[in-house]
Amino acid sequence: MNLTTFMNQGIKNLLTTMNRYYIKDREGRAFLSHILPYIQESADIRNSYEKRGTHIPPFLIASIASQCNLHCSGCYARASGACGSDPAKSDLSAARWKAIFTEAAQLGIPFILLAGGEPFMRRDVIEAAAQSRDVVFPVFTNGTMMDDDTLALLDRNRNVIPVFSIEGAAVETDRRRGEGTCAMVHEAMNRLRERGVLFGASITVTKENIHIVTEPSFVFELRNRGCGLIFFVEYVPVSEGTEQLSLSHDDLNTLTDSVSELKKSMDDMIILSFPGDEAAMGGCLASGRGFFHINASGGAEPCPFSPYAKYNLKTSSILDVLKSDYFAQLREIAKHAGAHTGGCTLFEQRDKVLALNQPID
Repeated sequence: MNLTTFMNQGIKNLLTTMNRYYIKDREGRAFLSHILPYIQESADIRNSYEKRGTHIPPFLIASIASQCNLHCSGCYARASGACGSDPAKSDLSAARWKAIFTEAAQLGIPFILLAGGEPFMRRDVIEAAAQSRDVVFPVFTNGTMMDDDTLALLDRNRNVIPVFSIEGAAVETDRRRGEGTCAMVHEAMNRLRERGVLFGASITVTKENIHIVTEPSFVFELRNRGCGLIFFVEYVPVSEGTEQLSLSHDDLNTLTDSVSELKKSMDDMIILSFPGDEAAMGGCLASGRGFFHINASGGAEPCPFSPYAKYNLKTSSILDVLKSDYFAQLREIAKHAGAHTGGCTLFEQRDKVLALNQPID
């Protein structure tokens, strides 16, 4: 199966899950009636660019916040210096983010994953996303800022889909994210379920929790809470001294087999493995092949785990970045990298990536 076919099938599966959640819900039906025609139109736009020699990915990742209210151990954003306790003066304005979302929609990019930092610390950008009706925004959040106003915003704007970061049950989640975090996440899940709002979970898989989070009973519990999407993300050892948490070759095989079985037994959910599913898609998806990453200051990076930007969206367009020699060279590095030990191909090739990285303002 080629990349385009695989990713289009993934989009179709996601829409099927949305339809199942929202077919009996008035707000949900209104959202579906708008977004479904655009999803098809977006595929046609990307195909048109492809015929003219420019590949447009269906996804972007945008880290809209450089600030976070938690101090999770092993956090890639804090380890790379992209995230702190205070906002950076260089952070993009909400108006610039809105323009980026608009350009993405015009290019046929229907999904933008919002991350951080903690994205809900940039409420202004979340509201700009909610107004961008032609794009679906999964928002990767620690789940600690789900107050009444935020829940109401999510209820009104079904194109914004919260995805809660967890590490397993309360013991595993609180160990990494702080005592009481899991309880706040579960409370938010319960309140969203009561409102009939689709949400997901993002699980960082390490050697410590792999046998917990891949248990069918654990995933079944999430489904009972109302969860419709699960992202299994392989741990990348961006912090020195955490290499022991990385998955071994046997662990990766276990994860692949477990995810495959979970997809079969819970086919009413969307279950994805990153970057595990890359094997089915012909390799690394970074650098515009399947997505690229925009950091909080506008830097266009190949991947959140390869935080090296040559272009900046303050002065460059998405199309400039996608057509750049820099991203083409990065795709070649990933293509010829061979087998890697898990987590991220370009992270393990960072010396070669850095050799190309002379920023263009």
